This record gives sequence, structure tokens and C-alpha cells, in this order.
Amino acid sequence: MSKLILTRHGESLWNAENRFTGWVDIDLSDKGVLEAQKSGELIKSLNLKIDVSFTSFLKRAIKTLTVILQKNNLELKFNASWQINERHYGSLTGLNKEQTKKKIGEEQFKKYRRSWDISPPPMSENDKNQSLFSPLNSSIPKDMIPLTESLKDTYNRVIPYYEKEIKKYLKKNKNILVSAHGNSLRALCKYLFKISDEKINDLEIPTGNPLVIDFDESLKIEKYYYLDKERKKEIIFNQ
Repeated sequence: MSKLILTRHGESLWNAENRFTGWVDIDLSDKGVLEAQKSGELIKSLNLKIDVSFTSFLKRAIKTLTVILQKNNLELKFNASWQINERHYGSLTGLNKEQTKKKIGEEQFKKYRRSWDISPPPMSENDKNQSLFSPLNSSIPKDMIPLTESLKDTYNRVIPYYEKEIKKYLKKNKNILVSAHGNSLRALCKYLFKISDEKINDLEIPTGNPLVIDFDESLKIEKYYYLDKERKKEIIFNQ
């Protein structure tokens, strides 16, 4: 049996300010660091070996993973990839969510934020937030860097990466830890739990609360559960 542990990074500074963050490389808040530490303690309580770990190019996910590995006395080696970056929020990047909702209306706001295949307007190429992106992004081919994304677009980069780079370790009965983002993890959960395009907007991924997925030898999901029971969210399966 192999385990896949999915952790959304702890609260970031822009999460705390209720701003669209996307690809902006914002650090963890103090609360986020505590959430990362709690995640590490919860994972340590499982008393299992973490064989391989993955994260994005964004420091809030990298720091969360680093704290978890330190809490588990593990070597600080991990695989970082832009393919599991947060969704790119286009021209919404940096805006306050509540103010944006009032400006564009709740219906359009919900479409941009939670729909499957609707993207916000693209970010302009001279947008000031471009300078706040991760320096690691310089390794991404320019023709692959988006100016906006829907959840579907995010899915279309996350899932090929999962299939090529992560799944092979699960097949070898390894335990995998992934520290990523609300939307990249929503995309992966959509795939793993076979959630429909219509239902995926209902899936919430809490910050700093590891989700453990147990697979059998054929990579069929046997069980799944959040480690912090008080902060768990419903997982939609095959809907």
C-alpha cells in the first residue's frame, strides 16, 4: 500500500489580506508558519516513511514543505516544478477579493473564481505583479507561461506532471508528500476522485491540513482522510 499526502501551504500574507495571489511569490504569514508546523507534527504522528516529496516554484509551498520535512527529521531534498504552481489569476492578481466581488458582481466573481473553464481577463505583459513572480520561473519556456488560467488550464498541466513524475513512485509502493496550492490540489483531486466539471466548484482545500490518500497495489483509492479532523472539508468522490 502506498500513501499520497497532499498539503496546501499554510496561510500566506496575501491569503490573510484576502487578495488573489496566483503566481505571485508571496511568503507565509506567521499563522501560515504555525499551520506548516502543525502539518509536520500531524504527518509525524502517522509514523511512516516519506520517500519522495514534491512542491511548486512558489516560496509559500516550498517553505511549508521544508518545515514539514524538518519536523519529520528528513533530508531537505525535494522536487520542485512550475506545473504544480497555483492557478494564474490573470488581471485579478493582487486585487482584494471582497472589493472585486462588489465591483464585478457575485455571479461573475464566482465564475472567475470557481468555474471549471472560465478564465479571468489576462494579465497585461507590463503588469507590476510580474516583478513579484518567482525567480525560478525563468526556467519555464516562454511560450508555456500563461497570462491567465481557468481551473481546466491548471488541470492540464498538473495531471500530466502527476502521471509522469509522481505516479511512478506510487506504483513502487512509495509514500509521497506534495506541498502545493488550493487550485493545483483541486485539479489533482478532481482527477483522483473523479469529480465532475460541475461539482469541482464545491471542493474546498483547507490550508495546512494534510489529506492522506491510501492506494492499493492497483492504485485504486482505498481510503482518504484529513489529519486535522476539526478542520477537515468534505471530499467529493465520483460525482
